[in-house]
Amino acid sequence: MSSSSGEYTEDDAKEDLNVLKEVPNKVVDAIDNATDEGVLDFLIREQQLDTVHDGERGIGQVRRAVLKSSVASKDLKRLVITRNDNTPRDVLVPDDVYRNAKTALKAGKPVVLYGPTGTGKTTFAKQLALEESIGYSLNTATPSWTAKDIIGGIGPKLSGHRLNYQTELGCVSEAIKRSKDFAIDYTVILDEITRADISKIFGPLYTAIENPQQELIETDDGEPITLNDDVNLICTMNMSDRTVNELDNAITRRFAMIEVDEYSDESRRELFEKFIDDHIEQVSDGGSPVFDESDLLELFEIDYKGINEGNDQTSQGPIMRFGPMHYEDIARFLGEATSDPDLYLDNPGEAVGQAFRTYIVPRLLNSAAFPQIERIENHYRALNDQFEEYNLKPAADLAKRELESEQRQMGSYEQ
Repeated sequence: MSSSSGEYTEDDAKEDLNVLKEVPNKVVDAIDNATDEGVLDFLIREQQLDTVHDGERGIGQVRRAVLKSSVASKDLKRLVITRNDNTPRDVLVPDDVYRNAKTALKAGKPVVLYGPTGTGKTTFAKQLALEESIGYSLNTATPSWTAKDIIGGIGPKLSGHRLNYQTELGCVSEAIKRSKDFAIDYTVILDEITRADISKIFGPLYTAIENPQQELIETDDGEPITLNDDVNLICTMNMSDRTVNELDNAITRRFAMIEVDEYSDESRRELFEKFIDDHIEQVSDGGSPVFDESDLLELFEIDYKGINEGNDQTSQGPIMRFGPMHYEDIARFLGEATSDPDLYLDNPGEAVGQAFRTYIVPRLLNSAAFPQIERIENHYRALNDQFEEYNLKPAADLAKRELESEQRQMGSYEQ
């Protein structure tokens, strides 16, 4: 390679391209010695040599060099650190949710996005992260999480036949270190934190939020890890089985609590239309519509309202809170099911019932109490009668089997 430090040009890169495609160390040298971002654009945007040498994801030596480069733009750094990220760019949550979350982050507050399942919390968290940071990490909570998973601690390391101990960083500490190492804004997303014991896992973090200079942990190299303004913290919380009032006051005092729930009738209908347009071919090979779009939209609307608002005829209230994003899975299933003659192309009405049986009913049953299960069955029996062109009996039957199982456990089942 022909150029000295700080003088590696795009022409040099084009001349050395065959070597650069084979030797990752040469790519690192080229990035380190690049005269301007044009060199990096050629190597990374055009030739995608980070993918060639580092793989589809992860931060290998080539991406690390880009992140440390003084001539790389924020957009280029974001590109390499989120390479192949499939987060949709269209923000679908209500405008006030978007504005409130953005404002809270800009004010330096960590954010909790809470609401029922299917309201788009995780997707919105990633969209916020991509707007506010160069990179992000997504971590899904489990019941076994402890403060060590958040902050870090001492863990064993087996070296040969010897057992040593070393400092292991938690997901928040790791995000802080990555932000410092690359001098970039970074976001850590803690997804579905209600799966874990929030008070237990967040104890040291609460202290650090109120006292930013409080050291969270020290690495084995003696590097102190402390919260700073370059790191955003976004949590998501499924509130299907609890309310904000039932949360530990410690989290509501320290986090901005952003509810992701109420979609207006207009915005919800726009979502449903988008899902159908994006995933379902409206005309079959024979030229006739596979589905009547207005009928499918009506089904989505009546199903959603029946679950979330209840039945006006019986004066029964909502079955439970349930978000509109679930219906994208229905649309995607119907699109695939009716694009293949070996699947449901000849019987799209059957595909509808199977889609609800596969995606909607199991998610409802997952958090349903006994009285709700019976109402779920009745709800889909009524929909099956109302929409003669669709066979929703499989959805109702699945709820019925769950109801019978519950009755057997309670000893009240009758054949």
